[in-house]
Amino acid sequence: MCGIVGYIGREQAAPVLLDGLARLEYRGYDSAGVAVYSERAEALSVHKAKGRLQVLSDMLQGGAALDGTVGIGHTRWATHGAPSDVNSHPQVSQNGKIAVVHNGIIENYAELKAFLEDKGVVFTSETDTEVVAQLIEYFYEGDILEAVGRVLRRIQGAYALGILCADAPDRLVAVRKDSPLILGYGDGCNFLASDVTAIIKHTRNVGYMEDGEVAVLTRDGIQCYNHLMQPIEKEITHVDWEIDAAEKGGYEHFMFKEIMEQPEALRRAIFPRIKDGAVCFEDFGLTEDYIRNIRKVYIVACGSSYHVGMVGKYNLERLTRKPVEVALASEFRYMDPIVDENTLVVAISQSGETLDTMAALREAKRLGAKVLSIVNVVGSSIARESDVVLYTWAGPEIAVATTKAYSTQMAVIDLLALYFARVLGTIGEAEYREALEEMLRLPGKMEAVLADRDDIQYFASQYFNHNSVFFIGRNVDYALGLEGSLKLKEISYIHSEAYASGELKHGTISLIEDGTLVVALGTYGKLFEKAMSNVVEVKSRGADVLALTTESHRSEMAKTANAVMTIPDTHDLLLPSLGVVPLQLFAYYVALMRGCDIDKPRNLAKSVTVE
Repeated sequence: MCGIVGYIGREQAAPVLLDGLARLEYRGYDSAGVAVYSERAEALSVHKAKGRLQVLSDMLQGGAALDGTVGIGHTRWATHGAPSDVNSHPQVSQNGKIAVVHNGIIENYAELKAFLEDKGVVFTSETDTEVVAQLIEYFYEGDILEAVGRVLRRIQGAYALGILCADAPDRLVAVRKDSPLILGYGDGCNFLASDVTAIIKHTRNVGYMEDGEVAVLTRDGIQCYNHLMQPIEKEITHVDWEIDAAEKGGYEHFMFKEIMEQPEALRRAIFPRIKDGAVCFEDFGLTEDYIRNIRKVYIVACGSSYHVGMVGKYNLERLTRKPVEVALASEFRYMDPIVDENTLVVAISQSGETLDTMAALREAKRLGAKVLSIVNVVGSSIARESDVVLYTWAGPEIAVATTKAYSTQMAVIDLLALYFARVLGTIGEAEYREALEEMLRLPGKMEAVLADRDDIQYFASQYFNHNSVFFIGRNVDYALGLEGSLKLKEISYIHSEAYASGELKHGTISLIEDGTLVVALGTYGKLFEKAMSNVVEVKSRGADVLALTTESHRSEMAKTANAVMTIPDTHDLLLPSLGVVPLQLFAYYVALMRGCDIDKPRNLAKSVTVE
């Protein structure tokens, strides 16, 4: 959530800041602003606007109206204070000399605000961020870094901060604690940003700030300090993906582009990890002895990653015969989990910065567990703090509603299940070979589903005007239904719920009436007859049934369902990996027909870095 960009160099800063903020729009926001030091006025020039970034850009003529070569910018998603011009960032101190942009939450802001108000400080916004700007001014005695250090000893919470002081226009100050912030190293210029997407147009050399670190950026270099304000050397990483990977490439929406990119993303996630007929993880940090001694696996995640975990539970337990529990990361540390050194905790996150998942990871490590993370972003916080990391290699995902990140997470956890099963001796050699062969065929089969999408678009045109939809399924189909339901509700704003089919008769069926749309999932062949029974059950109550099944069961399903979507037959392990694609497409086309803002659904953010 929110986006930060900072620039110091020799070019006009405002156009650079606005361009960077535009590349962060996918994170979700409700207002935007910039602060630039004007050499002509010898003061900070601050401009903010509620609404889309375009409002701010038009106000500043694309940045051309604002002189100055150092500045900070921000896209805000409201937490403290409603969306407004006043509450937008940057927040500025009372004397107008200190501007701050902030991602995260200052937990003790009310106490600090009361302290400052007692000293005569007048606040203009409702934000927690303004406290930081006012507190820096309060402690400032000519050395901005010293003032920032004094503030950091007093604020509590999660924060990434970009700070600009009119008395020190030759530098920017960056601070990170529990909220992502990166440094960009250029030629005669340097950058800070909450995401590499914002600055990759200008530099591919980045440094990832760790918790408690402070950085001072000048035109000639970046000096980093640890939490004790001692100078440290920062490792520089070269980013090797192309700029156009984060652009639409001719597609109308990023979400559709990323749906179509899934086969190639799967090839990157799968093919390098299957060698000589076996799963191979390079530099894998879990020994075979450790795997054999695992007594329990916890999967912790949020949102779509949690739904990957739900599928992973079924597949891991069936293949390894180890008990697996899936916990929402936001609940994990509050449930007093039973975790010890023989517990493996699998943390799943697209961004690697999800705060709830990070907190669950830290709680698991405190309790003695090893943590294996499945993440997309190299060098992210969760990746750095895990004992073992398996990257999904999905590439940048811009649309708020995840698609290819979900698919690649699924592939990685399936590979993990097969790897563990081979070590444990709980899978036969024939099934092991068959599963791996089908994994190698998976991208091609997914391409076939994507190529044959006209029927799905037609079904969306028939059902887009429903106000409530139910997804039903059993076993992996239930887990798949959770993701299908989430995709539909988050981008189309249709109320949608997923239920285990067996729970219908325990109350939910009372909501089924004439014309209610039920998406019935029946891809899992072992339970197909049960799935058919539930289709008959809801049809008898008047439901319209849109079914999803495999090609081999199409004709039987079509005898009862109103409409049928199909996927190619494959190994049971991989059914959800193919099944999710028609559900993603259905949600996309429904949202398109309802005129929704597909890439930036209301109130949602790509990376949730606050509780």
